[in-house]
Amino acid sequence: MNIKDYKIYTFLLAVLLTAVACSNQKMDEPVPANAQLILANQVGYENNAPKKAMVRTSANLFQIKNSEGKIILEKATGSKQYCSLSGDTIQSIDFSELTDKGTYYIVVNDSIISNKIIITERPYAKLAKASLKSFYLNRSGIEIDSLHGGKWARPAGHPDTIVYYHSSAADKNHPENSIISSPKGWYDAGDYNKYIVNSSISTYTMLLSYHLFSEYFDEINLNIPESNNTVPDILDEALYNLRWMMTMQDSFDGGVYHKLTTKKFEDFVMPHKAINKRYLVQKSTTAALDFAATMSYASRLFSDFETQLPGLADSCLIQSKKAWNWAIKNPNEIYNQDADISTGAYDDTNLKDEWFWAASEMYLATEEKSYLKHLNSSKLEVSTPGWRDVATLGIFSLLTSNKREEFKTIETQFLARTDELILKEEKSPYHIAINKYQWGSNSEFANQGVMKLLAHQITKNSKYLNSARESLNYLLGRNTTAYCFVTGFGSLSPMNIHHRPSAADAVVEPVPGFLVGGPNLIVLNDCGPEIIRSTYPAKSYIDEQCSYSTNEIAINWNAPLVFLTFGMDAYDKK
Repeated sequence: MNIKDYKIYTFLLAVLLTAVACSNQKMDEPVPANAQLILANQVGYENNAPKKAMVRTSANLFQIKNSEGKIILEKATGSKQYCSLSGDTIQSIDFSELTDKGTYYIVVNDSIISNKIIITERPYAKLAKASLKSFYLNRSGIEIDSLHGGKWARPAGHPDTIVYYHSSAADKNHPENSIISSPKGWYDAGDYNKYIVNSSISTYTMLLSYHLFSEYFDEINLNIPESNNTVPDILDEALYNLRWMMTMQDSFDGGVYHKLTTKKFEDFVMPHKAINKRYLVQKSTTAALDFAATMSYASRLFSDFETQLPGLADSCLIQSKKAWNWAIKNPNEIYNQDADISTGAYDDTNLKDEWFWAASEMYLATEEKSYLKHLNSSKLEVSTPGWRDVATLGIFSLLTSNKREEFKTIETQFLARTDELILKEEKSPYHIAINKYQWGSNSEFANQGVMKLLAHQITKNSKYLNSARESLNYLLGRNTTAYCFVTGFGSLSPMNIHHRPSAADAVVEPVPGFLVGGPNLIVLNDCGPEIIRSTYPAKSYIDEQCSYSTNEIAINWNAPLVFLTFGMDAYDKK
C-alpha cells in the first residue's frame, strides 16, 4: 500500500468507526470497551460534587441503576452536540443530585449499559498515591525491592558514578571523556536518560504540591524506603531527583549541563541490562535558568526542614545564584544537539518564560529588587505550563507567596486566563478546553487542572474546583477514546505503554500510576503502516508499546497528575 492509499484507507476507517460509535442502534451484545457509547469517569465521583458523563448515541432519557438493577434516577439527556475533534455527536448526562455512595450503572435505550460508576467520598485517594509512587518505581541507580515495589521489584540500574564528558561539554577543566559522578534522579520518560529541563518543571510541581497541601501530605505514607523518617514522602521523592540535579552544575563556573544521556536510546531491556556509556552533554541557558528557578524554590521550601536536612536550603540557594549568574553572562547558549546524540533534545529558542520563572524565584528567595526588571507583566503570556512554557510556574510562586499583594496585575492576568479555559470548557461538547491535540495532550488537561486548583486556592471560588474535576473526568475515561489514561486504574486502561521497564519485565501489568501521553496527530506512523490510527485528533491514540507519540509516559506529565489528584483528595478529605 502506498502512502496515498494508506492515508485514504485511514480516513475511511476513521469515518466508519465514528459512524458505528455514533449510531443510535440498540446493541444486543456488550459494546467493545474501546467503542463505549457511554463515557464516564472510571475511577469515581465525589458524592457531594457535580457528576457528568457523555453518551454518543441518540437517547432522550437515561437511567441510573444500582448494582441490583433498581432504577435510582431517570432524567432527560442533554441536547446533541457535534465534536469536530473526534467526529462524534454526543449528549451530556448530569446526575449530580445522586449523592448516595455506591456502585451504579448508566443505562440508555434500555440495552446500552455503562461500565460501573463509583460514587464515594474520596475517589482519588488510591490514584493519587499510585501517581506519586510511580516516581519511586522509575528511580535511577537504586534497587526496587519487593518490600517497596511489590511485583515491580527490579535490580538497580544506572548508578551513574562513571559518566563521561561529551565533546560538547568538555573544557579546560573537564577534558572530553573525563569522568564525573552524577547519581540518583528519575528516568525521564519511557527511556533511561535524565534531562535538567524536564526534571525542573517536574520537581517544582511536586514541591509546589507539598507547599499548598502540607498538612495533608504530612499524613501520607507511600511505602518507600524513606517513609519512616521525619520528612514527608513527597519531599523525599522530590529530593531523590533534586540531589541528582545538584550534581549537574559545573562547580567552576555555575553553568548547568543540559542532560545526562546515552548517545542513542537504549533497547527495551531492564535498567541493569542497559549498560551503554552515559555522557554529560552541553551547558545551556535554558538548563541554567530552569535549574536556578527550581533550586531557588527548593531553598525556600526546605528552610523549614533545617533540623532534618541541615544545610540543604543554603546549598540550594547558593547553587541557584551561581546558575543565574552564569545565565546572565551566557544569555544565548541555546541547546544545539550534536550529530552523534539522538536522544531527547528539549531544545528551546525562546527563553523569555525561563527568565521570568527564574527571576520570580530568585526575587522571592532573596528579596533583591534587581530581579524585578525581568517580571514585566505587560509582556507576560499566561499559558498552560509545560517544559517549553514555564512562565506560569513563576506566577504560581508569586501568587502563593507572602509577596502576592505586589503582583495584583499578574493575578488578574492569571485568573482571566483560567476563566477563558472555563468558558471554552462550558461551550465544548466534551467539556474540555482544548483546540488542538499536541504531543502529550493529556498533560495539557492535567496542567489545566493545576491552574484551576491554584485559582481556587487564591479565590476560594468553587467554579475553579468544579472545573478541575472536569479535567480529571477527561483523563479518567470521559473522553472519546474511552480509556482511563492512568495505568492500573479504570475499566479500560493502557496495558502496553512505551516504558522500558514495563515492557522488559515479566509482569503483565505495566507499572501503575503512570499517565500516558494521549491522542495527537503529530506522528501517525510510529507503529508502522500495519497499525491504523484515527485521523481525528481526539481519537488518535493506540495502546501499543511502539506508539511513543501517544502511549509513552513522562515525569512532566505525571507531576501535574500528582498535584491534581492529591489536591482533589485533600479537598475531599476536609
